[in-house]
Amino acid sequence: MNQAWNDFNDADPQQSAFDVIPRGTVVPVRMSLQPGGYDDPNQGWDGGYATYSNDTGAVYLAAEFIVTGGEYAKRKLWSNIGLYSPKGPTWAQMGRSFIRAALNSARRVNPNDNSPQAAAARRIHGFVELNGLEFLARVDVEKDAKGGDRNVIKNAVEPDHPEYAAWVAGAAPYRTPPNGGGAPAAPATMQPAVAAGKPAWAQ
Repeated sequence: MNQAWNDFNDADPQQSAFDVIPRGTVVPVRMSLQPGGYDDPNQGWDGGYATYSNDTGAVYLAAEFIVTGGEYAKRKLWSNIGLYSPKGPTWAQMGRSFIRAALNSARRVNPNDNSPQAAAARRIHGFVELNGLEFLARVDVEKDAKGGDRNVIKNAVEPDHPEYAAWVAGAAPYRTPPNGGGAPAAPATMQPAVAAGKPAWAQ
């Protein structure tokens, strides 16, 4: 009889799938939009991707993010990307800012680049272009409905950040110091942003 299936004292401790990823961790993600069936051609909301909330009157994109590499590969996170709120324009502006940054990250466009090529890279023909978009993101933590911690994605990491260059060079993820000291400099051996072996999202 196989003793390994009789005595479990030497089995590895269970790893919780629900441990949150530390706030500030930088990870590559693939974004998928969960169709909500709400369209408004006048707003450019098409493809049935937007979701309308009967409770609040808000409209948003329900996004799922799958981590595609590093220590937390295959972990899933969820966030809503604001399109409209009856309370005012702030939520929609935040949603537009997030999408702009995600496009910059995915398409390797510096946020300060205002060239015609950069402007074209920040345009989409519809939400379908965001479904499957791969980019670099920073993990955040917020409270769920039961008061527990959950991971969310609120910020994309753009090409002007040291973390971006480090990832393009094949570095492992690391966190920005929690004291607000800004992003740590990429190691000298990882400075070139055009190093060989770029991850798929940075091609």
